Amino acid sequence: MNSPDSFGHEPHPWLGRAVQDIPSKGTGRLMAVVHEKVRNHEGQERWVRLAYIRPASGIEWSTAVCNISLLP
Repeated sequence: MNSPDSFGHEPHPWLGRAVQDIPSKGTGRLMAVVHEKVRNHEGQERWVRLAYIRPASGIEWSTAVCNISLLP
């Protein structure tokens, strides 16, 4: 894991490359990997690594970084 910058963005080696979100089977370009603080249903906070993927439609979605695979 690379260190995030002051905005939480990680310099991931797959940035700009075609990836697949394994659970949804959606594909697109990896636009960012961001460390974000999230809160669970009990109000507890934790840090997660999210991958932001942009498909051809231009509407990005996020998924856990461990859910993405690099496309050939």
